[in-house]
Amino acid sequence: MSLSNISRPIVKELERFNSTFKISMKSKVGIVDLIANYIIKQKGKKIRPLLVLLSAKACGEISERTYRGATLVELLHTATLVHDDVVDNADKRRGLPSINAVWKNKIAVLMGDYLLSRGLMISIAGKDFDFLENITKTVQRMAEGELLQIKKTRKLDIDEETYFKIISDKTASLLETCSVIGAMSVTDKPEYISAMNSYGVSLGIAFQIKDDILDYEGSSRVFGKPIGGDIKEKKITLPLIFALRSVEKSEASYIRSLLKKIDSKNSVNEIINFVRTQNGIQYSENVMLKYANEAKTAIAGLHESEAKTSLLNLVDFVVSRTS
Repeated sequence: MSLSNISRPIVKELERFNSTFKISMKSKVGIVDLIANYIIKQKGKKIRPLLVLLSAKACGEISERTYRGATLVELLHTATLVHDDVVDNADKRRGLPSINAVWKNKIAVLMGDYLLSRGLMISIAGKDFDFLENITKTVQRMAEGELLQIKKTRKLDIDEETYFKIISDKTASLLETCSVIGAMSVTDKPEYISAMNSYGVSLGIAFQIKDDILDYEGSSRVFGKPIGGDIKEKKITLPLIFALRSVEKSEASYIRSLLKKIDSKNSVNEIINFVRTQNGIQYSENVMLKYANEAKTAIAGLHESEAKTSLLNLVDFVVSRTS
């Protein structure tokens, strides 16, 4: 199942969104417009606006509010990517030099701020105050999740409960918001909004667990990040959390010592092999599939439609992707 097949029920709507999104970033300031056009060239999968549009169509008829909601979440997502590249000192984004690599950190941070403010202004102009309430909470959760991960990474003491708190805030919160905003843009039925909220949470958690699995078993590269990238950044994710608690304290301490002073490809490979031997990947896949099933169950009560089928297929796409 490909994203092009999943997006079939909203092909025309996605085309309109792409035009709306491009217009939303325009500025009379030359350098801002130049960078905005550069961002558009960094073509991503656009999963978040896709999710807004499909959620709306599964709950009603796509409206002007839907397009504003999709634009808001994609502007927010793009802003966070620009800021993340600065924080991570990344020099690539989707195969092209990152904004900070081309224009340096100061301009990159300000461009991220500009994108976020544009999303907020579009919502204010449309009087979409319910969107603003949701997105503001999401920005707070994403920041808190990132800061918690940084703190725990320094101490190398992330347990499973903390891991789920981090990924719920960092990743799932935005997909949750996409699903909810899509539903809210076309209906005020609480059962529809609640269903899409549950769907987005479970989809987001499954999405992040899959990312973390791919860091241990991907065949080449994951979203432009080398295999073992999380290990090099000393991030303890679900496959490693399970593996560490499956062995004696002495062996777990040894693996943590390797992680603390990662200094060679051999160290990374040793940790990857340790996780595989202790069935960390298999355990993580089982947990991921549990959340995938929860996402599908959440929207079982929605009326049958091509959009609902695509939402179900999106779950399968997320958990079966290889990159």
